[in-house]
Amino acid sequence: METTALLRAFTLLIAACVAGCSSLPPGSTYPKTRSVAYVNPRESQAEAVFTGRSDASDAKLSAFRMLSVGADGFATRMQMANAAKHTLDLQYFIFTADSTGLLLTKAVLAAADRGVRVRILVDDGSTAAGDEQIQVLSAHPQIEVRIFNPFVYRGHLKLLRALDFAIESRRVDYRMHNKLFVVDNSMALVGGRNIGDEYFQVSPEAQYADDDVFAGGLIVGQLSATFDEFWNSAFAIPAQALRKSSPAHLQRQREHLTAHWRAAETAGVDYLKHAEQGEPLAGMLTGKLPLSWSHASVVCDSPEKKRVVKGEKPGRLMYGPIAQALAQVQSEFLMITPYLVPTSEEMQLLHELRTRNVRVRILTNSLNSTNELSAHSGYTHYRRQLLDDGVELYEVRALLGPTSRGSGQSRAISRYGNYGLHAKLMVFDRKSIYAGSMNFDQRSRFLNTEVGVIIESPELAAQTAARFDSMTRPESAYVVSLQPEGAGKRIVWRTFEHDMPVEFTHEPSDSWRRRLQVKLLFLLPKREL
Repeated sequence: METTALLRAFTLLIAACVAGCSSLPPGSTYPKTRSVAYVNPRESQAEAVFTGRSDASDAKLSAFRMLSVGADGFATRMQMANAAKHTLDLQYFIFTADSTGLLLTKAVLAAADRGVRVRILVDDGSTAAGDEQIQVLSAHPQIEVRIFNPFVYRGHLKLLRALDFAIESRRVDYRMHNKLFVVDNSMALVGGRNIGDEYFQVSPEAQYADDDVFAGGLIVGQLSATFDEFWNSAFAIPAQALRKSSPAHLQRQREHLTAHWRAAETAGVDYLKHAEQGEPLAGMLTGKLPLSWSHASVVCDSPEKKRVVKGEKPGRLMYGPIAQALAQVQSEFLMITPYLVPTSEEMQLLHELRTRNVRVRILTNSLNSTNELSAHSGYTHYRRQLLDDGVELYEVRALLGPTSRGSGQSRAISRYGNYGLHAKLMVFDRKSIYAGSMNFDQRSRFLNTEVGVIIESPELAAQTAARFDSMTRPESAYVVSLQPEGAGKRIVWRTFEHDMPVEFTHEPSDSWRRRLQVKLLFLLPKREL
């Protein structure tokens, strides 16, 4: 960066500091047009399919299918973008310009070229790599991009990004964690996946177990309504308000993006071919792949969640319906969550379940598999108490066993040993499930907005429970437990390596640095957000 540009960016940050910590982000006064979801979805192919199904005779039912394999999540998004006739709405916490992100960007631009109205709402917490991809998209006349709660600094220097956070930490620590992909207001994907190679399990650098729920029918209109609310909120800032580019600069960026598309297509030939074959979307629309027709409800936070939490403004908090469903469990509760840092209220809910002899089983990340050491450190404060209450704890391994098939990734990719958990799933009495973006941690409770669905489906509950059982196999997860009283009730981790049982009396990790960092973080005062 040139010195003058650096000084300009620094001056903007200082100006923000002098102005004080505003409750609204930069660009909030920029003019924007209110818009809502496509209101006549019966003109779309997907809606015609869903309304024509004989098993949808109950107008209150919606259609669902779990997508646990990462490559299927990518393929379905590409196919849905290609199938769009009228509107395409994307809402994501992370939209990375890697191979899958670039290929999806190309599909979105192709939809816009066909006349499809495209709205993209992306959180600004993970755009430190720059705005170039956003600029190219927002320059298209059929595409509008808005940034949720943006930083002031728009460049690439991490130091200035950190300074921006330090100046306005109370505002910019509030993030939109939602994940939503809606086509023609008739079919949608909701779940835990962001847009990026690791979430689709096509990168050797990182592999995440994650899930999408494909949805069709009545529920899609409700999901679209949550998108509209965020899209029209004061925190959604038009990309043009943040950084203006000349036509020549945009043309260079488009050429740069085109070159990256060619590289991405070459690198991603296998999963791109998978997407081009039309499955799984074609199978879901034709009935070849069965859908679960069920009653369901959308659970979500309001865009101004922080003010709702404080009681300053009316609105929705998704924790309420989740807590209600949890409190009503009678026999068994299963949960998959990458971060397990419960509030005292959530700990009490789990304690009450155990008091009623409800079986509680939880799968989370291990020290080696987690991508957030601070969250893992927070989890260690609660681990012993959970075990004392009789909660059955499992921690996924970074290197899966060769027979593990519930992870969603291939045997070949497992050898890299950098596998982690990112799915957010709950099963209530094997009668209903929750799937969405919410972790069982304090950030999701207080600082991030979230969206998900509760689906009343014993069929999907059985599938999710089977996925839980597969991911907690002894060769792919640590069984965390307490030794008997005479042994001092130490925490032990049991697993299988080379078909032999192994027991650890210290938290297993192949990195002394990770162990040290977590221990140091553990020493910090424990407090709820």
